[in-house]
Amino acid sequence: MLFEKKEFKERLKKVKISMQKKGIDLLVSQDPANMNYLTGYDAWSFYYAQCVLVHINEDEPICFVRAQDGGGAYIKTYLKDENIIEYDEKYIHTWPLHPYQYLTEIIKKRKWGNLNIGLEMDSHYFTAFCYETIKKGLPNAKLKDAERLVNWVRVVKSNAEIKLMQSAARIVESGMKTAFKSINPGVRQCDAVAQIQKALFNGTKEFGGDYPSIATLLPTGKGTSASHLTHTDEEFVSGEATIIEIAGSYKRYHCPMARTVLLGEKDQKKIDTMKATNEALDTGISATKPGNTVDDIAQKFWGILDKYNIKKESRTGYSIGIGYPPDWGEQTFNILKGDKTILQPNVTFHMIAVMQFGDWGVEASEAVRVTETGSELFCNLSRELHIK
Repeated sequence: MLFEKKEFKERLKKVKISMQKKGIDLLVSQDPANMNYLTGYDAWSFYYAQCVLVHINEDEPICFVRAQDGGGAYIKTYLKDENIIEYDEKYIHTWPLHPYQYLTEIIKKRKWGNLNIGLEMDSHYFTAFCYETIKKGLPNAKLKDAERLVNWVRVVKSNAEIKLMQSAARIVESGMKTAFKSINPGVRQCDAVAQIQKALFNGTKEFGGDYPSIATLLPTGKGTSASHLTHTDEEFVSGEATIIEIAGSYKRYHCPMARTVLLGEKDQKKIDTMKATNEALDTGISATKPGNTVDDIAQKFWGILDKYNIKKESRTGYSIGIGYPPDWGEQTFNILKGDKTILQPNVTFHMIAVMQFGDWGVEASEAVRVTETGSELFCNLSRELHIK
């Protein structure tokens, strides 16, 4: 197991405390990051129905997976064998049959069918058909949104989790240095990304990398004024900037990073904007300490942008940790004005600043850890505009 059984028990205890506060007797968690957090389960099986059940009075969760994936649950989780429940292949893509029909039978058999049941209603992996199947199969249950209950418990990391994120940081540093070397005029974007991905998977001599939850994001030229664009087979062009947003991943723990490369002659407008961006990031990070709020970070950050008359409507950060496609964020707090989430030691977040101006943009980011007295950066790599 990746973590000691004691750590999983402590996580379960925190989740149950939150369940009590929300009036939830039985939690059904479909998010693979939450399943990993609660049990250790880790496999590329999230494309179809699976979940973890947490009963308020049970000592261990139940891992509910496809029979074909049962072996992975026995290998990866800390659970007793009887708490791994497999469903038959007949439920796979044979509508109107669905695995949650079997799940509801299990819940009723255990006499849990009339409980207050919490569901991850906005999880990427919980479909409308999943919900309707549970609703129909458990007519006496009181169904309610768990409101990202487990995600919020995950926000404060253990020291063991921090070490994994620190390993991921070494991996992303290697990936970004490879990006700096690979992006050159006349090189196809896809060829540069091939080198970046290789570096992210190779990792370091001490530890190899995992697949990141998000593909390499690589807006180039006019594309730097947009977000979340991936590579093409077109060549890089002298005089254009390229934004690289990647993450190192180690044992599913992520450390993201964004930087900007400019090919050709210096562009003072881009240089000055990157300096302002970095000043805003540094000023926001300086407000990161226990007891302060996410809003404190945001106020400092946007105060610098106001000084330079730079407008930015989108959030400038979010919580990070365990990640599975399509997101390495934890879907909890956002670094925006008005978010009153209180910072605690070992809260970790990605503070990302993308500045877009119609037909061009620059971007930089840092992965940040809240410490006992302030904050520290996971990575050590210049955020200045990288000019080649």
